Amino acid sequence: MSGSGNITTVKAGGIAIEVERRGAGRPLLLLTSEEQLELDAPFVNTLAEKFEVIIPRAPGFGLSDRPEWMTGPDDISYVMLDLIDTLGLKDVTIVGFSFGGWIGAEMASKNTSAIARLVLVDAYGVKIGGPFDRDIFDIWTSHPTKVAAAKWVDPEKGKRDFSQMSDAQLTAVARANESFARFCWDPYMHNPKLRHRLHRVNVPTLLIWGEKDGVVSTAYGAAYAKLIPGAKFATVPGAGHFPHLEAPDAFMSTLNSFIQ
Repeated sequence: MSGSGNITTVKAGGIAIEVERRGAGRPLLLLTSEEQLELDAPFVNTLAEKFEVIIPRAPGFGLSDRPEWMTGPDDISYVMLDLIDTLGLKDVTIVGFSFGGWIGAEMASKNTSAIARLVLVDAYGVKIGGPFDRDIFDIWTSHPTKVAAAKWVDPEKGKRDFSQMSDAQLTAVARANESFARFCWDPYMHNPKLRHRLHRVNVPTLLIWGEKDGVVSTAYGAAYAKLIPGAKFATVPGAGHFPHLEAPDAFMSTLNSFIQ
């Protein structure tokens, strides 16, 4: 949860955002999942060998502000676009995971002038089926064992030893859980308007999906991809909702072929 790069606070759209930067090269904006497991994942440092990886903590996560008027990823996306402007970034590659993928999709539906390409990894954000179809697994009211089985092919990989965390780390986890629920509870894990805006995404886009994702299925991911003009869709075998953590080599091979 701590990260290993240079961490500063940047004002974007009048909101204080905690920003971590690793490596040097072309800018890559990494939007973490709701659990922020990417912060300590080795693949990020691999990316930092060829890119400057910029990792903002979304509002309500880490030490970033969470103003009362902010209600969801639609609002967050404007702050992230302001952050790109504030940092003076051009030709940015955006890679968003899960909740962060939803934010990335919202950003690209609004303004791609500074975005070179977009990668969404097992992202939330759209409603595919009808009003009575469950597109997205209920992660909040289901038993934790079932949630773990939906997220991971090997649920052991998803276990976190909270007893070994500092008070600061535990506070960060609790704040992230609270913010995630605040932003995604109602409507559940999607913005009803986003699917009608995705035709505006006019940069090369790749959706990467864990083949065994039980939270948002590959069918959901493939349908999501069809809403974005020219988007490609790829699956990672032997992985669930976090293919970058369960099958990092296969994930990086798929990602590198698109962004290098």
